[in-house]
Amino acid sequence: MRHMPHTDTVTVLTTVATPDEAESLVRTLLERRLIACGTFLPGARSLYRWEGKIADETEVMIILKTRSARLAGLEAAFAELHPYKVPELLALPVTAGHEKYLAWINRETALVLS
Repeated sequence: MRHMPHTDTVTVLTTVATPDEAESLVRTLLERRLIACGTFLPGARSLYRWEGKIADETEVMIILKTRSARLAGLEAAFAELHPYKVPELLALPVTAGHEKYLAWINRETALVLS
C-alpha cells in the first residue's frame, strides 16, 4: 500500500435544525474560505439532556472539511452565525487521505491575499 501523506485536515461535526440553516451556514463558511466542503445529512435524530430535560429533536448533521489552521476562525464564525446557543463543534483529525483531495482542501481553505 502506498504511503499517504500526513495532513492537518480535520473533519468538523455540527448540527442545525433545518436544511435551510445548514445551507446558509455552509455557504457563508465557504465564502469565508473557512471550509472546503460541507456535507448535509438531513433526518438525523438527536437525544440529549438540555436544561434538565431529555430533548428529542430531528436535526441536520453537517460534516465540514477544513484544516486545523482554520479552526479558530471557524469557532469565531460559529459564535456569529450558528443558530444554536451552544453549537456542536467537534474537530476530528484526519490522519491520512487521498493526496489530491487533501491538496484541494488546502487550496480551498488558504487565505486569499488581495
